[in-house]
Amino acid sequence: MGPDKVEKLCQRAQLAIGERDWDKAKQAYLMALGLRSDLPDVHYGLATVYFQVREMTSAAHHFREVTRLDPQRAGAFINLGAVLNLLNQYDDAIAALRRGIQLDGQRVEGYYNLGLVHRRKGQNDMAMQAYREAIRLNPRMADAQLNLANIYFDKEQYRQAVKHYEDALKVRPGWDKAMDGLAQAKAALSGETSPEEATEEATALGAGADLDRVVDPAVHATLLTNLHQATIQAEDSGRLFQKVLAEEIESSLKELSNALLHSHAPRSELNTAVTNFDAALQRMRAAHAALKTNLSRLKEVGERFPER
Repeated sequence: MGPDKVEKLCQRAQLAIGERDWDKAKQAYLMALGLRSDLPDVHYGLATVYFQVREMTSAAHHFREVTRLDPQRAGAFINLGAVLNLLNQYDDAIAALRRGIQLDGQRVEGYYNLGLVHRRKGQNDMAMQAYREAIRLNPRMADAQLNLANIYFDKEQYRQAVKHYEDALKVRPGWDKAMDGLAQAKAALSGETSPEEATEEATALGAGADLDRVVDPAVHATLLTNLHQATIQAEDSGRLFQKVLAEEIESSLKELSNALLHSHAPRSELNTAVTNFDAALQRMRAAHAALKTNLSRLKEVGERFPER
């Protein structure tokens, strides 16, 4: 009866996680823990919930329990390291992350979090090594590209900074942090353009903006109105695309990851997560198509302006 009850409590907790009902999930895991305190999966689930509600000390405690009960679980060490970093326990965080990487050298999040810790300790060279390894494992990890670019910028190695800001923008177009960094790096590299001017250049989005063109508002009023409308539409569709990525894709991906991480989760939960993720992908594709259409329209309007 005991094992069955624990399993049901864990299933209840996982369903609550899918609904983002963290209190319900926490209570279910705590009840399961009261019945069996030696199950690493229960501690792992509870640590995840505590992390979501930003109770980092409790999250660290339960991730530690997982590493004690299941010392070969790389993900627990990596998550422990990430939490300890947030608690400013840098040396312990590095030790946990290195152990996780030692257990599984393909865990890109291990290297990424290691870069975060070294960066916070001011160990920029070691942070760069960690970020480079994260990028080697996953070249599309925009956050690692951005953080590496920031370090190059701080070291006044502007050419390398530009490269990695541009690589980040290839993965995440329109990302404000990367665009601002790129503008400043280009300005510093050229020594001729102000950061404000470089930012305007970086945000042009290939919209046909040409400083050699002359426009007379009295003659080209309709054209200017069309350009204004096209610009607004492009900006709106860009924001929508970014919102879908940041909210729907990220949320549904986390839901899918949770379902996959728990092998004893009911099949219905996995099916629901797959369905939700597929729906989010469809909305992302639609938002991306709208963005491409509006950018093409913006470029088309821009090309109608007369040449000097």
